[in-house]
Amino acid sequence: MQQHRVGILMNGVTGRMGTNQHLIRSIVAIREQGGIKISDDAVIWPDPILIGRNANKLEALAKRTGIDRWTTDLDAALANPDDTVYFDAQTTDRRAIAVKKAIAAGKHIYCEKPVATTTEEALELYRLAEAAGVKHGVVQDKLWLPGLLKLQMLNETGFFGEILSVRGEFGYWVFEGDVVPAQRPSWNYRKEDGGGIIVDMLCHWRYVLDNVFGKVKAVSCLGATHIPTRYDEQGKPYACTADDSAYATFELEGGVIAHFNSSWTVRVRRDDLLTLQVDGTKGSAVAGLRECWTQAYGTTPKPTWNPDIPQPIDFYAGWSKVPEQRPYDNAFKVQWEMFLRHVVLDEPYHFGLVEGAKGVQLAELGLQSWEERRWLDVPELEV
Repeated sequence: MQQHRVGILMNGVTGRMGTNQHLIRSIVAIREQGGIKISDDAVIWPDPILIGRNANKLEALAKRTGIDRWTTDLDAALANPDDTVYFDAQTTDRRAIAVKKAIAAGKHIYCEKPVATTTEEALELYRLAEAAGVKHGVVQDKLWLPGLLKLQMLNETGFFGEILSVRGEFGYWVFEGDVVPAQRPSWNYRKEDGGGIIVDMLCHWRYVLDNVFGKVKAVSCLGATHIPTRYDEQGKPYACTADDSAYATFELEGGVIAHFNSSWTVRVRRDDLLTLQVDGTKGSAVAGLRECWTQAYGTTPKPTWNPDIPQPIDFYAGWSKVPEQRPYDNAFKVQWEMFLRHVVLDEPYHFGLVEGAKGVQLAELGLQSWEERRWLDVPELEV
């Protein structure tokens, strides 16, 4: 079997997402399946080198995953011409600086979102990559979640009729870190370190809305820092300077209204950590990360308001679960395979740095909307 080796510099993979989704469930999983098959006798073979700032963590992760290359010297790694792809999963405030270095070294770029802390910086990365002639991609994983794929299928087959609205509920209770250990890193709650749920999640909602329901035309966003003090990884209290909750409404092309509540201070009483309800003239659907339920016009109950008697309708009973009509792979792994095929085979790829810049743009506008307490239009980016 012929192997098309792709050397990948994986920077920031000792963090939760970098370790679990990008390294173990994507790159290691691709290697364990024998590579990415591109013909009867050829595969793409990812060959990662793990990069970070903590040698002990890198060495332990390398042993755990069977990866034999790691380093704390990013500059030396970038100088190796045999490694042609640079991946970044560092904290947001470090990303743009490292990506610029990688572009200057002639590496293809694949990185987590947000790609930068400002729209202008995100567009600069795109322009630099285009000028250098390197390929580029941004992680937009939720597009390949099974629940979202089922929603897209329903939309493409006309199930909804005319879509009226989209309601998103995302989040869970992130413990403060004093009595119960926190399940998210402390930098998420410090604005000066690139934290904040608006910066994080509005980037996601931009690509979900743009690609599934319609381009975002305007935004109104209210943020909040509901919990003012948390405890860091050393157990020391710190002041939270970034928002931990966001309540955002979006106007989409075609008149669709979308509203997303995003919070790290909410207790879950819904089907999943993320649920999307889509209501249309012919039917509705509710999707979680993996499952999706539908209710058609003809099976919609006819409730009447009467608070004086127990509710006679079981509102859950009238929904049907969408069957598994195809296999679903890990969403991060699917996009990794698409990007590596783009690098090796030059297959079309539509999720480059401009798409990442759109996410940063919406997050910036969300923060501005909160500050100014008003609706803001979302203009086309001038690339």
